[in-house]
Amino acid sequence: MRSEGCEATMRRIVNWLSQVAAVTKFGLLSIPQRGGSVGAAVFGIAGVVAVMVGVLSMGVGFRKTLDASGSPDAAIVLRGGADSEMFSGLTLENTRIIADAPGIVRAEQGACASPEMYVIIGLPKRSTGTEANVPMRGVKGAALKVRNDLKLLQGRMFEWGKNEVIVGAGAVSQFAGLEVGGHLRVGRSLWPIVGIFSAGGGTGDSEIWADASVLQAAYHRGTTYQSVIVKLLSPGSFPDFKAWLNADPRLNIKALRQDEYYAQQSKAVNKVINTLGYLVAALMAVGAVFGALNTMYSSISARTREIATLRALGFGGGAVVASVMIEAMAVAIFGGALGAIVAYFVFNGLETSTMSWPSFNQVTFAYTVTPDLLVQGIVWAVLIGLIGGLFPAIRGARLPIAAALREL
Repeated sequence: MRSEGCEATMRRIVNWLSQVAAVTKFGLLSIPQRGGSVGAAVFGIAGVVAVMVGVLSMGVGFRKTLDASGSPDAAIVLRGGADSEMFSGLTLENTRIIADAPGIVRAEQGACASPEMYVIIGLPKRSTGTEANVPMRGVKGAALKVRNDLKLLQGRMFEWGKNEVIVGAGAVSQFAGLEVGGHLRVGRSLWPIVGIFSAGGGTGDSEIWADASVLQAAYHRGTTYQSVIVKLLSPGSFPDFKAWLNADPRLNIKALRQDEYYAQQSKAVNKVINTLGYLVAALMAVGAVFGALNTMYSSISARTREIATLRALGFGGGAVVASVMIEAMAVAIFGGALGAIVAYFVFNGLETSTMSWPSFNQVTFAYTVTPDLLVQGIVWAVLIGLIGGLFPAIRGARLPIAAALREL
C-alpha cells in the first residue's frame, strides 16, 4: 500500500511539472510578441543592478585603497585624542622617545621609526577644474625603511635639504599640474617636481612628498610633526610597544596598528557610500517592479484564451502561477546579468578621488567590482522578478474559465 501511495504521489508530481513546463513554454515563446514591455522590464532591472553595483564598487575600491595602506607589522603614533594625522601634533622630543620604544625594527642607521609632517594644499582636479585638498607629507630618511612597497616610477627621488617634491601616481592622474618637470607652488615658493612614485595602491599614491625639514621651514612649524610611523619586529610586538609608550609620563600619545588606523578612516566614507548605493537602488527598484508588473500583466492579457483552454483541459492553477513566476524570473535574471556586465566593464578599474572626512583630504582610488557585488546585483534582480511576477501570476490562476473561453 505504501509503495502504491508513493507511486501515485510521484505521478502527481511528474504530471504537475509537465503542466508547468508546457505553460512556461507557451509563455516564453510569446515573448517576441511582447518585445516592447519585456525590453522595458529588462532594461529597467539592468539599470537598477548597474547603478547599485557601480555605487557600491566605489566603497569597495576606497576601502581596498586604505587596506593597502596599512600593515599589521607597522604602527602609527598620534597625539592623544587625535583621530587622524591632520589633527595630531608631536614634538621632536616626542619622536625621539617613541623611537626608543621596544618592539621596533632596528638597522645600522637606527630605529625604523619615521617622524612625518602632514599638511594640505589646494590643487585643481583634472576633470572639473575645481580645487581639492591634496595631502603633502614631509618625511625623513626612515620613511623609506618603514614602507616596503614604495617604488619610483618616473624621474628621481628628491634631494634632502632642497625644496623638491615627488608625487604619487594617483595624484598625478587626478590633479592638474603634477607632471615631472613641472613646479608646485607651496606658500610663496615654486617647488620642482622631480619624480613620480607608487605606494602599492595605498593612500600614499594620493600624496606629495618632500623633505620634512624643508617643509617645516616653509610652513613655520619649527620641529613639530604630525605622526610617527614605525616598523615592528612582528605583529605580536605591538602590545608591548603600546604599553611602553603609554607608561611614559612624558608622552600624551595614541598608538594604533597601522591597518586598524586605516580601517577606522574608511568607516565613515563607506557608510555614506553604501547607504547612498542601496537607497538609489531601492528607489530605482520601485520603478523596475512596476515595469515587471506591466510586463507580466501584459503576458497574462495576451494569453487569456490560451490559459483558459489549458485550465479547461485540466491544467491546475498552481501550474499557471509557477509558469508566470518562471517567466518573470527569466526576464529578471537576464536583466540582472546585463546590468552586472555593464557595471563591470564601465566601473571596474575606473579611477577617481573622494574626500576622506577624518583628514579632510582627497584620496585617489579605483572602483572595484567584486564577485560579491555582482551576486548582490543578481539577487536584487531576482527579488524584483519575484515581486513583479507574483500578482500577475495569481491573476492568471484566477481567470474565470467560462468567461475566457467565450472570447474564442
